[in-house]
Amino acid sequence: MTPPNNRDSLHHEVTHAAVAPGLIAYVDGHPVGWARVGPRRGLPGVTTNTALARVLSGDDTGAWWLTCFVVDAGHRRSGVGMALLEAAVAFARDHGATAVEGHPVDVAGLKADRVAGSALYTGTLAMFEAAGFVEVARTSRTRPVMRRVL
Repeated sequence: MTPPNNRDSLHHEVTHAAVAPGLIAYVDGHPVGWARVGPRRGLPGVTTNTALARVLSGDDTGAWWLTCFVVDAGHRRSGVGMALLEAAVAFARDHGATAVEGHPVDVAGLKADRVAGSALYTGTLAMFEAAGFVEVARTSRTRPVMRRVL
């Protein structure tokens, strides 16, 4: 049996979704970033995560979740991630969400002096706080659960 191909699965999801599963950021007509956002109940990586299950209410059908951000290396630290975060909140609100949540990294709690961009794909605590999210729980010392009520 052939293992599932994530790229094929994502392509199928994008082309068959009733609501787009994410947003793309453009600079001068070129894509430079992506954020995945959607109803929490439809994201198995969130709903089956045992650490998150301990701190999240499973019956919040209006909650949407930001699972990841990808920003081109040449455009990091230029506001693309924040623009994607704000756009994701607006997108979720426009589609009936009552709250948006995420599971970013608290960089201040990390032991490394320098953190690779790939380690921050869920966003940073500082970015979520700047966008008006509040911490509602932690799954570990460096992983807060953030929520913004809409």
